[in-house]
Amino acid sequence: MNAGYRLGRREIDTIASRTSVLAFVEVKTQSRGGMGSPEDAVTWKNRREVDVVARDYLMRHVREGVGVRFDVVAIVPDERRRILRCDHIEDAWRPQS
Repeated sequence: MNAGYRLGRREIDTIASRTSVLAFVEVKTQSRGGMGSPEDAVTWKNRREVDVVARDYLMRHVREGVGVRFDVVAIVPDERRRILRCDHIEDAWRPQS
């Protein structure tokens, strides 16, 4: 697992691999008093930026033959910052071609 990858001001939170699949992971935590779920906060703009950074990462660090997916980790803490819910959503979206 890689702690993340940065391209200018854009970043991917985590890059994980299993066998021949790389997962580019966006981590979202619900803010205090936030409306909606953290996974709903992954907007089209977030997805587009993760896709741009992922393409750069793949071009620089990965040879062909590797599968790619885009995941979301959604975290909901309580008021004391203890985790109430942590969901890993595999293959949360497909990039626009």
